[in-house]
Amino acid sequence: MTTSLSANRRNAGDVHAFRAPASLFQDLQQVLVDLIELHLQGKQAHWNLVGTNFRDLHLQLDGIVDAAREASDTIAERMRALDAVPDGRSDTVVATTTVPAVPPGLVGATETVDMITDRIYAVVGTIRTVHDDVDAADPSTADLLHAIIDQLEKEAWLLKSENGTA
Repeated sequence: MTTSLSANRRNAGDVHAFRAPASLFQDLQQVLVDLIELHLQGKQAHWNLVGTNFRDLHLQLDGIVDAAREASDTIAERMRALDAVPDGRSDTVVATTTVPAVPPGLVGATETVDMITDRIYAVVGTIRTVHDDVDAADPSTADLLHAIIDQLEKEAWLLKSENGTA
C-alpha cells in the first residue's frame, strides 16, 4: 500500500496549475477598471444628487456602488488566483476606463438616473465584449462575468424604472 500511495502522491504532484493566457488578464483588467470607475461615478452621483425622490435614489445609488465595488473585488481576486497582478490605481483607471466621464457639480435626480443607467450599461458592454474570449480561455472565470452581468443589469433595470412611464 505504501508504494501505491507514494505513486499517487507523485502523480498528484505532477499535475500543473491552470496557466491562463495573457489575453485573459488583459480582458479582466479592462473589466476591473470599468467596475472601479462605475463605483467612483456612483459615489460622485450619490454625493451630488438633488431633486425629487432624493432620499430613495441616494440610497439606491449606494446599492449600485456596493455591487460595483464587490464585483471589482471579485475580478481582482480572480486575477490574483490566476497569478496576475490587478492594477486599480487611480491613474490606471483614468487612463484606461471606457466608461464616459460624469459632469462635475450637482445633478438632478432624473438626469442622474439616466446617467448612471448609461454607465452601468457601458460596464456591461465591456464585460460582454470580452466574454467570449474569457470563456474560451477559462470558463470558470466566464461564470464570474455572468454573475456580474446579471447583477448589474438588475441594478440598471431598477434604476431606470425611476424615470419610466406606464
